[in-house]
Amino acid sequence: MNSRYIKHIVPTAALLLAVGLNSCTKDLDVTPIDPSTDMVVSEVGLYTKCYANMALAGNTGADGDCDIDGLDGGTTGFVRQLWNANELTTDEAICAWGDPGIPQFNFNQWDDQHPMLQGFYYRLYGGINYCNHYLDVCKGIDATREAEVRFLRALYYYHLMDCYGNVPFSTVVSTESPKPIERAELFTWIETELKEVVGSMLAPAVRKSSDDGYGRADQDAVNLLLARMYLNAEVYTGTPRWQDAKTYAEKVINGPHKLWTTSKGKWSAYQMLFMGDNGESGASQEAILPLYQDGVTTTSWGTSLFLMASCWKADMDTDKDYGTDQFWAGNRARSQLIAKFFPNNNAPEGTIDEMVAAAGDDRALFFGKDRELVVTNPSEYTSGYAVGKFRNSYSNGGNPHNSKFVDTDYFLMRSAEAYLIAAEADARLNGGTTSTTGTGYINALRDRANNVNQISQYSLNQILDERARELYHEGFRRTDLIRFGYFGGANSSQYLWDWKGGSANGVGLPAFRNLFAIPAKDINANPNLKDHQNPGY
Repeated sequence: MNSRYIKHIVPTAALLLAVGLNSCTKDLDVTPIDPSTDMVVSEVGLYTKCYANMALAGNTGADGDCDIDGLDGGTTGFVRQLWNANELTTDEAICAWGDPGIPQFNFNQWDDQHPMLQGFYYRLYGGINYCNHYLDVCKGIDATREAEVRFLRALYYYHLMDCYGNVPFSTVVSTESPKPIERAELFTWIETELKEVVGSMLAPAVRKSSDDGYGRADQDAVNLLLARMYLNAEVYTGTPRWQDAKTYAEKVINGPHKLWTTSKGKWSAYQMLFMGDNGESGASQEAILPLYQDGVTTTSWGTSLFLMASCWKADMDTDKDYGTDQFWAGNRARSQLIAKFFPNNNAPEGTIDEMVAAAGDDRALFFGKDRELVVTNPSEYTSGYAVGKFRNSYSNGGNPHNSKFVDTDYFLMRSAEAYLIAAEADARLNGGTTSTTGTGYINALRDRANNVNQISQYSLNQILDERARELYHEGFRRTDLIRFGYFGGANSSQYLWDWKGGSANGVGLPAFRNLFAIPAKDINANPNLKDHQNPGY
């Protein structure tokens, strides 16, 4: 399949709304009012929609109708709400805005009517419905695409399992209300599904955005999702699976998706992962599942643009090389994230370049000039250091396609995560510190970041800090803190951050905060969920 079907989503996906969700193999037995209307539903269109759900709000671009009835593209954006749920609730980020739901994220005070958690929940189920429909009416047409759609359905269910616990479950399109599935049982279903489809997926390969297959999940996407699940298996099922986590992470490490280590001009290799030409510069070598973004053909308020505009103000780059004119000035770092790079509390009040130089780490992409390090005022954007990780600049000096919407592909999965999973699993199998093998994985990431602080062994807490340095603002932190017992529960007060639990200095959180509430709207609509709300809500 040519990659244009993934990249240029709107024309093929728009067909879905025109004809409804019907057979994708035969003409519909109706006569259109408009003779020019094509009444054949495209199998490719249905297939593409299963991916498009993660990158676009709807079929008609950023300012068009949203797929989720009654909500907008920002409230339901997959990346935007994945980010909000897993970053604003942690030590990595806080937002100055007063939009409904944002303060509740900042202070860990959400409930079962939280609008953004509801939007994320329905976005995930929208993706599952698209996948179920494809698998119902297009079965047997293309074995590889069918395997990919099963993978995507498993990925959507993974996020539901991680965020909401015991959730409604169905693998068919039906008018019947789905019944809930226990979290451990869902884990087993996802694991089985992934192992069944992996052999039919595309073989792992490095692809650029101009190559066939770019944006499609391949076998390494399956391996990485399994590794991620096994790393958190004790949380999801009560039984640790450290060896499995290491085994599947090493499948990725030993495959073609190597770390991108080549810098270009003033841009470090790490920065190039998050830039406007990351699909073409070579940085996509590390991308296992990129979500394609283009400032003209695939516009969205809830994907890469959100990760830039929500974090940036126009005074943060001396060269004014942003690649977009959108500066929303909302999200920034809590001081605990900055401390991962400056443990001696010596972070400069400087530019991004000055921060990188002072940290001795290319990943310290922060801006502290005329800003407070500690967040004393959650509603003031300059209270807290700004984050300049994502940008729409081109590493080759080229021009973005649009001054508003961005070209930066979002690497939903990248191979650096596999190195961190393997290192942590190695340490847990080795009494709490890494063996030579696990140490090598951490040092490979530090090498890429030009960080010379390398040691012979890393403890579990050092690995947790390294995950923050490598993966901050990519939607992992809440899950990591839960796995280590630092989010909610008995050990929650052992690690506090600015405004955790709504207190300026932070307070511990009850264990029920480790899950989000099933939206009250769904509880009321589905009689099977009457007694299945998560505890504490």
